[in-house]
Amino acid sequence: MCYQCEQSNSRGESPNLNLCRSKRSFLRLAVASAVSFGMLRAGMLSADESMPVQTPRASSPKPENVLTPDQALERLMQGNERYVSGKSKPLDFHDIQSTLAGGQNPYATILGCSDSRVSPEHCFDEAHGDLFVARGAGNYLTNDNIATIEYSVAVLNTPLVMVLGHESCGAVKAAVDAVDNHRDFPGHIQLMASAIAPSVRAVNDRSSSRVMNITRMNVIMTVERLRTKSPILDYYHDHKKIRIVGGIYHLNTGKVELVA
Repeated sequence: MCYQCEQSNSRGESPNLNLCRSKRSFLRLAVASAVSFGMLRAGMLSADESMPVQTPRASSPKPENVLTPDQALERLMQGNERYVSGKSKPLDFHDIQSTLAGGQNPYATILGCSDSRVSPEHCFDEAHGDLFVARGAGNYLTNDNIATIEYSVAVLNTPLVMVLGHESCGAVKAAVDAVDNHRDFPGHIQLMASAIAPSVRAVNDRSSSRVMNITRMNVIMTVERLRTKSPILDYYHDHKKIRIVGGIYHLNTGKVELVA
C-alpha cells in the first residue's frame, strides 16, 4: 500500500488499491530508471544491472567521509559527544571552500525536524559537506524526502541514514491534539497531523511521558518505513550497504539517544 493510501486508511477511508498498485509500479519504474541512468553514466551498475551499487569515487572531495555504515554511525555519535561536552571543533569555511566547490560525498543523511532548536550540523559537530539533511516539521516521510534520501544513498554513496526526532515536538503535539480532541488545523497543517496520527494511535499511554513516547514511536515507524517501503533503500539495507537508524535529541542536554 502506498503512503497516500496508508494515510487514507488511518483516517477511516477506503484506499483505492488499484490506484495504489499503479502508482507504486510507476514510482518504482520511474525511480529505477532515473537512478539507473545516473549510474550508467558513472559506470556503477551491478553485474546483473538490476540495481545500482555504491562504488567509492576515484577521488572523493572529502576522503575521510568514505566510511562503512558502522564507522559512519560511530563518527556521528562521537560528534554528538563533543557537542554535549562543549568540545565542538571550530569551523572555518575557507578551509573547505575549494574542496567542496566541485562535489560532495556526505557520510550521513539526516531526516530531521524543522524545529529551530535542533540543527543536525551543530548537534553532531560536523562541517559543510559531511551531512546530507532533509528537514520537515515532525520528521515524517513524504515522497519528496524519500526521493532525497534515495538520491543520497544511490548517487552520493552515503552509508548511513538517521531519522532524528526530538523532545517537545510541536508537530507531534498537534497530532495528539488531532487524535484526542478531533482538532482540525488550517491549511496543510492537518496533513502533517494526519501523517503522524498512526504513531499516536500506536501508543496506549496516558502518562506524563506520552508525547515523548509518541515521538519515539514516530521515529521507529519512520525508520521501519524507510527500510521496507522504498525499493532502492530496501535493496541497500538488505545487502548491508547502508544502516538506517533512529535517534531522539534531548533539548535539555543536547544528547542524541539511539532508539531504532
